[in-house]
Amino acid sequence: MNRLQRALDALSERIDTPAPIVLADVMQNNIERMQDFADQRGLGVRPHVKTHKCVEIGRRQVAAGAAGITAGNVGEAEVFAAAGFEDIFLAYPVWPSGTKGARIRRLAESARLRVGVDNVAAIEALADAMEGEPDRLEVVIEVDCGARRSGAPPEFAGDLALAARRRGLVPVGVFTYPGHGSSGPDARVRAARDQDAALVTAVRCLAAAGITAQVVSAGSTPTVEFTTSSVITEIRPGEYVFCDLNNTRLGACTDDQVALFVAATVVSDWFPDQVIVDTGTKALSREGSPERGYGGVAGTKAVLAKLNEYHGFLALPGGESRPTIGAVLPVVPNHVCPVILNFEELIVTDSTGTSLERWPVDARGFLS
Repeated sequence: MNRLQRALDALSERIDTPAPIVLADVMQNNIERMQDFADQRGLGVRPHVKTHKCVEIGRRQVAAGAAGITAGNVGEAEVFAAAGFEDIFLAYPVWPSGTKGARIRRLAESARLRVGVDNVAAIEALADAMEGEPDRLEVVIEVDCGARRSGAPPEFAGDLALAARRRGLVPVGVFTYPGHGSSGPDARVRAARDQDAALVTAVRCLAAAGITAQVVSAGSTPTVEFTTSSVITEIRPGEYVFCDLNNTRLGACTDDQVALFVAATVVSDWFPDQVIVDTGTKALSREGSPERGYGGVAGTKAVLAKLNEYHGFLALPGGESRPTIGAVLPVVPNHVCPVILNFEELIVTDSTGTSLERWPVDARGFLS
């Protein structure tokens, strides 16, 4: 029997489904493994808390040696700052409209805050938001390395850093996101090389502008294994803490490193090639495709071939045993990050399923 199923069987009478189950021992091993990887290479770990949005997990990452945390928006940063986290990188091109300017200013008072920028307009707006004290805010220039998301061309990094310094902000370095490394197993190495090249160029451009890059920040879970450039000072993985099917398929983790699954109950079985579980888009989001599936049952080849809001259509390939009505199954999501958003708490156990704790998803719903 699959280890996730064994843990779930021990819990099944004590939980309601659908529910996110975290194996704390596996998660802790993941945290320590990433920290060891970084320590051996002289890198800081700045885990992205958007993956778990959970203060308790963030504390465990810092206790293991993380240099600080990465947040995806102002709200996430506020939640973790209020919980005592003192070193936060907001790795997102924030536009400080509405209340965000004042919120960023308050955050910079309570924590060491770094904010990502990739254009002059945002630099000007952030400087204005600091109301005469721009030197209290550190900025990190985001450059594109091929993901074609946010991020300026690397050769513009020096100009942007100078623009920040002229406005009194404190440019401390550069960062990038090699998101194109998630497109397939072979893409991981290529994206990591693209990342290295972009960061080297950006660091040189800062140096030419007379600015030292104290921070050279790289991601992500799929590419971190191939982070080799000597200019890089820190890594920002997020999904590694739980792992998921996408990372398993990419080769970025193993099945034994999956630390989170969603418990799902079989509720209907009228058709010979499928059963229905009580886990749909409200629990899993809609990451996937009919061909790839929207999540898979651990230890089997069965995948969720279709999702409605509250129904999951579990396709049963030939040779797979048919689960009975009432059976509780461990569904591993394709992408773990959006799953966390759907639940108010995580049910935490270990690989034996004997313990049971509930940890709040503290930053759930904080999207701005």
